[in-house]
Amino acid sequence: MLHARGSLLTIDVGEQTATIEPIDDILQSFIGGRGVGTKLAHKRIPFDADPFGSENSLFFTTGPMQISNMSFTGRMNCTSISPLTDGLLSSNAGGYLSRNFTDTGYSAVEITGSADDLLAIHITDENVEFETVPELHEATIDETGDYFEKTRDLGEDQLVAIGPAGENRVRFAAVMTTSHRAFGRGGLGAVLGSKNVKAVSFAGQSPPEIDISSTQMDVHREAATDDNIMKRQGTTSVTALANEMDAFPTRYFEKQSFEGADKIGGEAVEQKKHTRGTCSNCAFACKLPTKDEKTGLETEGPEYETVMAFGGNAMVDDIVAIMKSNDLCDNFGLDTISAGDVVAAYLKAEDEFGNVELVHELLHKIAYREEEGDLLAEGINRFADELGVKDWTSKGMEFPAHDGRRLNGQGLSFATANRGADHMYAEMYSYEYPLVSKEDAIDPTGVAGKASLLIDAENENAINDSGIICKFSGSYLNRERYENLLDADYEDLLEIGSQIVDLERHFNNQRGFDRTDDTLPYEIEGLDSALDDYYSRRGWKKDGTVPNGVTAIRNT
Repeated sequence: MLHARGSLLTIDVGEQTATIEPIDDILQSFIGGRGVGTKLAHKRIPFDADPFGSENSLFFTTGPMQISNMSFTGRMNCTSISPLTDGLLSSNAGGYLSRNFTDTGYSAVEITGSADDLLAIHITDENVEFETVPELHEATIDETGDYFEKTRDLGEDQLVAIGPAGENRVRFAAVMTTSHRAFGRGGLGAVLGSKNVKAVSFAGQSPPEIDISSTQMDVHREAATDDNIMKRQGTTSVTALANEMDAFPTRYFEKQSFEGADKIGGEAVEQKKHTRGTCSNCAFACKLPTKDEKTGLETEGPEYETVMAFGGNAMVDDIVAIMKSNDLCDNFGLDTISAGDVVAAYLKAEDEFGNVELVHELLHKIAYREEEGDLLAEGINRFADELGVKDWTSKGMEFPAHDGRRLNGQGLSFATANRGADHMYAEMYSYEYPLVSKEDAIDPTGVAGKASLLIDAENENAINDSGIICKFSGSYLNRERYENLLDADYEDLLEIGSQIVDLERHFNNQRGFDRTDDTLPYEIEGLDSALDDYYSRRGWKKDGTVPNGVTAIRNT
């Protein structure tokens, strides 16, 4: 089986030490990326660790496909305990970082401990350097990138960094790279902030040698030549369909469609797109560099989830205002989904829907924890009662679009996902709109009989996140191509994906998570029966916990 190559580099920022150890057995069993990050976290982080404590570790991991020339492989993984959900969480980001990380020769980097002073860590294939950077206290992402370009000739494609939101431990702070790409969900930027790490750079000339099937070039060629609407509109291409199907959360989830959707959807974003944008080695080029000529605002995005959170949910039908919200989030280091939902909750509490100036003011206050921003920085689950709004979260994570009240299989996925309300954990919405072939499409109504498909989707996405292969590669990868690329039987790959999900669930079980956390803020008929079916098929107990007899746990 194809897998990542290279040692684990462990950096204790408190002691300012770096140690190297082989992890060949873990790489061979879990491929790379999310799988390796999850296994290492399960093995090395105490189950009772405080997300902001020095005993929590944060793992950056890459996969074997980052050695390839294939489209859809410009991604990296980050794993830690989330300060938003309090459970184990992995997030991945695109951009241009992954190849620079791979060039260091490491397959995984662990950051642990807690520094007394604000640090930057510089990792190469020769050494690790610790740099004290007090001048970057509460610097934005742009300011941080400019600093390292001037002082060290480092490009933004070599850096991960946190903005003021991460330093101030906003529970949905992102780790940013390449300015506008984010390890977005779950607040992993706040974990780096708790360790007093402002930035980490990667450089080297020691990539491992990995032989990858020529199938990679077939995928790359098709990605380059295919006429796909995502090349023009990115994920916002689904806006009109979601709105038409009543799957577009609006007015802080009070409604499921937005009358102003056409002003902020795919066509509106396409009109602002001024050049092509992509990730490392990817010919698909679905990113959205946008510019407003009137104001001079230039950014990347917004993507569909941001259009929902800062558009429909906040009752804003001005695409330029949403572009600015997106840009502020990127520069402050905030997850746009959680930030947008949090702002929408405040707008509801204050009866200020549509107040664009207030939206932008709140983002600044959240990032710097000023005034009401200090409360909002805690996330909806922790402030809902105080503001008198409904708690629109699952496992503490704010909801994305693809409304589960209409797309019931996606609702089931929101409930079961170990990350909480995360649309990318299984992407059940793609079968229910549908965005797949007629043969693979399913009725969006009801959850009966959907557990089996959900499990396969979760397992396959775990493999994508371990490879690491972008989720948008789905139209170009079938079973045969998975087998050729990863040199393994497809069913064996799904079993590895299942073990990854088991490990995540087991870790969270040790932190007190069980069936009572697999809930939604709305009712779906048959949900309890579907959960029973899901747990049974996964070999879990009826209370949503993983028995010690499950293979992945027995071998831990």
